[in-house]
Amino acid sequence: MKIFIACSKHFYNRIPEIQKELELEGHEVALPNSYDKPFQEEEIKKRSLEEHVQWKAEMLRKDKVNIKPNDALLVLNFEKNQQLNYIGGATFLEIYKAWEMEKLVFLYNPIPDNIFRDELMGINPTILNGDLKQLK
Repeated sequence: MKIFIACSKHFYNRIPEIQKELELEGHEVALPNSYDKPFQEEEIKKRSLEEHVQWKAEMLRKDKVNIKPNDALLVLNFEKNQQLNYIGGATFLEIYKAWEMEKLVFLYNPIPDNIFRDELMGINPTILNGDLKQLK
């Protein structure tokens, strides 16, 4: 299966181990937009509001291009700032785009208790509870 990984940039350090496990199981893995420069957005924000708006819009437009060639979206949702199973706005939009495109949606951990909870329940992702072997 071709799997696109989505998560907060604060979890990018967890991707290599998960990517390796997925590839050992025969999956093909696509990485997030700014994986090679996870904190680029923070640098751009310091330059100007206009540059940040343009950069963010470009990242959002790439969601469709990134997700389309894949069979599934795997969301890595770990604890961030004492929020269990964190999913932020950009990741939520990737989840929604994948669902809209009728892709399989997997969450590494359960649905967080956050502002997107009801919408995530409606999308009805498969919860892996940390078990990547369930991806088949």
